[in-house]
Amino acid sequence: MASSLSSLMFSVKRKEAEMVTPSKPTPRELKLLSDIDDQDGLRFQIPVIQFYRYNPSLTEKDPVDVIRKALAETLVFYYPFAGRLREGPSRKLMVDCTAQGVLFIEADADVTLHQFGDALQPPFPCWEELLYDVPGSQGVLNTPLLLIQVTRLKCGGFIFALRLNHTMSDAASLVQFMTAIGEIAQGASEPSILPVWRRELLNARDPPRVTFAHREYELVPDTKGTIIPLDDMAHRSFFFGPSEVAAIRRLIPPHQRHCSNYDILTACLWRCRTIALKPDNNEEVRIICIVNSRPKFNPPLPRGYYGNAFAFPVAVTTAGKLTENPLPYAIELVRRAKADVTEEYMHSVADLMVTKNRPHFTVVRSYLVSDVTRAGFDEVEFGWGKAVYGGPAKGGVGAIPGVASFYIPFKNAKGENGLVIPICLPSHAMERFVKELNNVLENNHVKRNSISIVSSL
Repeated sequence: MASSLSSLMFSVKRKEAEMVTPSKPTPRELKLLSDIDDQDGLRFQIPVIQFYRYNPSLTEKDPVDVIRKALAETLVFYYPFAGRLREGPSRKLMVDCTAQGVLFIEADADVTLHQFGDALQPPFPCWEELLYDVPGSQGVLNTPLLLIQVTRLKCGGFIFALRLNHTMSDAASLVQFMTAIGEIAQGASEPSILPVWRRELLNARDPPRVTFAHREYELVPDTKGTIIPLDDMAHRSFFFGPSEVAAIRRLIPPHQRHCSNYDILTACLWRCRTIALKPDNNEEVRIICIVNSRPKFNPPLPRGYYGNAFAFPVAVTTAGKLTENPLPYAIELVRRAKADVTEEYMHSVADLMVTKNRPHFTVVRSYLVSDVTRAGFDEVEFGWGKAVYGGPAKGGVGAIPGVASFYIPFKNAKGENGLVIPICLPSHAMERFVKELNNVLENNHVKRNSISIVSSL
């Protein structure tokens, strides 16, 4: 099968999807999600993918069998994942712990890891073959909460791909679960971090009291059809290593040099993306920065908590102000938005959810960035060593494609450590985005060819 993403061609033979159930009996009960978990903006499936090399010392072991068995044993501890979501009054989500299991697919691909090339990054060739969308499994309610496909490669390596119902867990929690599978696959009798449910810790207060403005949940009319169209979308990934980041830093006055790479990159991408999309100058544009709230709690959330524990703080300005001001203006907006997130902020979000019918975050003229560099996807191992690539399978996921980008740790062909960032835009806007980003880097002494557009559709 030809991939439209690159010249790489391969085919995948799949067995019928099967249900993997917990290897021992588990409690039959209803477990409520938190009021952070069940907000509208998390009611979708999110895919991740891990690539693993051949290990000559493990020739006798089949990764499919090892992972399937470890998954069944791990589900004894994480038994809610083997259940199904139900919706109660006021759109409240709960897990019916039925032990029905998770979907699992065994597959073989006639391709080697080497053929994917040095630059393993989203979007991946033949992605739909590496994580087959089992008909009827996409829904949020009454469907399996996890779909896993393990694909053996011709070289002896393998690909582990997973799709998660996002209401159940965030990136850190998913890595905790995947790590547990890996530990049990390597002989542990239980995970080193035991799962903790305790979703009531992120529930609304009684009575609820919303104490922040939460402009990230404003209802913004899409007056000019500026929600990104679903057709004619271009997916590209961009590499930002030391030289690219240094080039952007040269645009910053001395008093802002202490800003993190995250702040600087986020501000730069937001500005370039807004210029590329050409909204009217007086229209509001938003940057939504995913912030992990775990460190903000006192006492901290329990170790092992595997729900969603992040916020969507937002900065709002007009397109004119963002694009006409120099970069430091955008950097300050990003920094202030992130600083909003406190324990009180999280309680306020939960309160807003129950008083406003669990709204979706604003997607009109919004750009959302999620830094998964510390989540640990690349550290997950099942006995064959660490992942060559581990993390989100694509950008632009969610209810509205094109809104979200991930910051993924990556080593390029030169051996430089940096970030690979998938961007999803309409084709004509992507051309303008590349040009604008080139301008930023070229004007700051980075050669044209060092904007690594590492893959494209």
